[in-house]
Amino acid sequence: MDKLLAMRVFERVADENGFAAAARALDMSPPVVTRLIAELEKELGVRLFHRTTRRVALSEAGELYLERIRKILDDVEQARELVSVHREQLSGVLRISSDAALASSMIAPSFFDFRQLYPGIKMEVIVRSQQTLPIEDYDITLFGSTVGTDLAIVARKIYQSDAILVAASSYIERRGMPKTPEELPEHDCLHIRRRDSDPFRGWELWQENDPKVEAKVEIGPILVANHTDTLLRAALDGCGIASLATDLARPYLESGKIVRVLEPWITGQLVVYAGLPSRQFIPQRVQVYLDYLTSYARKQNQQAIN
Repeated sequence: MDKLLAMRVFERVADENGFAAAARALDMSPPVVTRLIAELEKELGVRLFHRTTRRVALSEAGELYLERIRKILDDVEQARELVSVHREQLSGVLRISSDAALASSMIAPSFFDFRQLYPGIKMEVIVRSQQTLPIEDYDITLFGSTVGTDLAIVARKIYQSDAILVAASSYIERRGMPKTPEELPEHDCLHIRRRDSDPFRGWELWQENDPKVEAKVEIGPILVANHTDTLLRAALDGCGIASLATDLARPYLESGKIVRVLEPWITGQLVVYAGLPSRQFIPQRVQVYLDYLTSYARKQNQQAIN
């Protein structure tokens, strides 16, 4: 039973002095109104109305209950109006810097629903090509990093995702599915370089359900890129085995364009951060977008896990 709805129906029956009149006022069917009142009375353990063939009158318990719920319903309505006004007042341009992968996998697919909630907020998204983070120039700078990175900037964690190994079915048919991490050096591997200065020492893997089970393998990647979409495209085309964030790989896994390799092994944990120019005086439009994006990303990541 929707208790809040039942309380509203009870209030209207009391005000209209009848079930049929209340049903018309609420644009509900009389049987639904009758059922809600019956369920409410059953839960409370009291009779709220005295019913006769001619009239409906409040019982003593009903009068006491009506007096209390009017205050509750008034508070609920005031809260709704307050939030509605607050939402309508939020406006302005939100300037976001992002790498290409996060822009296409997070910002773009979440934009429509965010605009339904906050129609006054517009967005300017700049997809950066350089690795330097322009924190001071934007309201939000989205970037990915590995777990344990020491950040010397003001940043809020948006979500965390496992990195998994994937490959196209065509590659697996051609080269076979590796059964252990030790077989990876025999395969064509695709590697993401997050910084120009990062030395590549191979892949470190551990099992997602038991981090103590580890494996270190040296591979000679056939493709190294600092652009996630480049690796994704190469993996989709059957070029080799790539390490990708779970949420990025999810739609392609669901469609069957790629398959997971060496489950339940993972190659790391990635964290998406929102860099902020200052810890103080964060505009409300920035705050609501960060809250929304965090909720959206975690839901997507949970779907990818399941």
